[in-house]
Amino acid sequence: MRTSAVAHLGGLWASEPDVITSDLEDLRAGGRWAVVLPYRGEPVLVRFTRWSVNPPNHSAGPWGGVAADRWRTSLSEDDYVDAVRRIQGHIGRGEVYQANLCRVLSAPVDPSDDIVSLHQVLSRGNPAPFQSVISVPERDLHVACASPELFLRRDGEHLVSGPIKGTAPSPALLLDKDLAENVMIVDLVRNDLSRVARIGSVRVPDLLRVEEHPGLVHLVSDVECRLRSGAGWTDIFEATFPPGSVTGAPKQSALAIIDNLERASRDVYCGAVGWIDADRDAAELAVAIRTFWIRANTLSFGTGAGITWGSDPYGEWQETELKARRLCALAAETVSAEIETRVSR
Repeated sequence: MRTSAVAHLGGLWASEPDVITSDLEDLRAGGRWAVVLPYRGEPVLVRFTRWSVNPPNHSAGPWGGVAADRWRTSLSEDDYVDAVRRIQGHIGRGEVYQANLCRVLSAPVDPSDDIVSLHQVLSRGNPAPFQSVISVPERDLHVACASPELFLRRDGEHLVSGPIKGTAPSPALLLDKDLAENVMIVDLVRNDLSRVARIGSVRVPDLLRVEEHPGLVHLVSDVECRLRSGAGWTDIFEATFPPGSVTGAPKQSALAIIDNLERASRDVYCGAVGWIDADRDAAELAVAIRTFWIRANTLSFGTGAGITWGSDPYGEWQETELKARRLCALAAETVSAEIETRVSR
């Protein structure tokens, strides 16, 4: 059982924590932090004093694997299809244009299972741009992320977001609905960034590019801005969180609708995971999709789809299956502590 916080973020291993907090204002104290912003629940921020390309001296523990029949879903196929049709009813009444509908899979795991070993399995079997792990035993929170989606990257006054909307098994199977969905969310992200941006600085330098990832493709766009003078971390998150790609448009209407339809808390899923260097005003945070997390010896994984007027309810269910299939298959693998000791060194 891991006894102290550890993380692997942005290619660096972090250890030797000196501050663990839920208060974003504590970022003012400086330092380099690992950050988990749950979609629902308190943030977990850990300031580490050691960041290195080398893993900590202690090895990763075992991973017992989660067989397919151990997973339980918060929404069955029938429930999900019904919820899609209800969202389309809201769209027909002009209450929302798009809403992201999610379900949460959960399964028990052994107290000895180490999320760091799951992270290593995911890194080998499903490499992703924002691969990371944050384990904080002090808060009973352990997160392994294989996200393809950039929530926010900051470099001084420059802020960029890379919303994903539109998913298919191959580029040829992307639909007109996918393109329309992406453009709607780009407009939403433009509006979010404008709340902390210098006037006239919000731009869309790349629209609707196709990115290939293991087992599927995504439509991705980039939205960027220059931060207005005095905009701090709290201002940035108040303006942009939760990410627009996992909520809907208009955001507040979509939030109310999906809160009424989803039957389990998203918790970490659809929040943000990453690092913040408060000394350099730098950060890289991923949207917490393709993400596993453990609380109270329960492993959870979220999957969802963006619903529009043109959605096929059964097709949207299949999209949630597509997004979960490869990752859950990897989570079924077993890893011994002895093997991970050799890998880590």
